[in-house]
Amino acid sequence: MSVYLMLTTLTDMGRKTIQEDPERLREISQEVEYMGVKILDQYALLGPYDFVNILEAPSNEAIAKLAIRMSAKGTTQTLTLAAITLDDLINTLKDKETPW
Repeated sequence: MSVYLMLTTLTDMGRKTIQEDPERLREISQEVEYMGVKILDQYALLGPYDFVNILEAPSNEAIAKLAIRMSAKGTTQTLTLAAITLDDLINTLKDKETPW
C-alpha cells in the first residue's frame, strides 16, 4: 500500500455545506474508506488549503479515482501527492545497482 497526502480546498458550495452541517466531514471520511482508501490521519489547515488527509491506497489509480470522484461533487478541489518514507528513500539512494 502506498501513502498519499491529499490537500483539499473547499469550494463556495463546500463551505456552505460544511457550515450548514459540520458532521458532513465525518460522512466524507466514511465515503473515502468505502472506496478502499484508508485514512491514516486528517487535519484542518489555516492557509491556502482547508484540509490535509494522509491516506493509504493500493494504487495510484485508486487514489486518482478518489480525487476525481470527490472533485466531481463540486464541493472540493484536491491536490494529491505521493509520499515516500525516509527509510525507503535512503535505501533507494544507497542502491548502487540502479542505473540512474
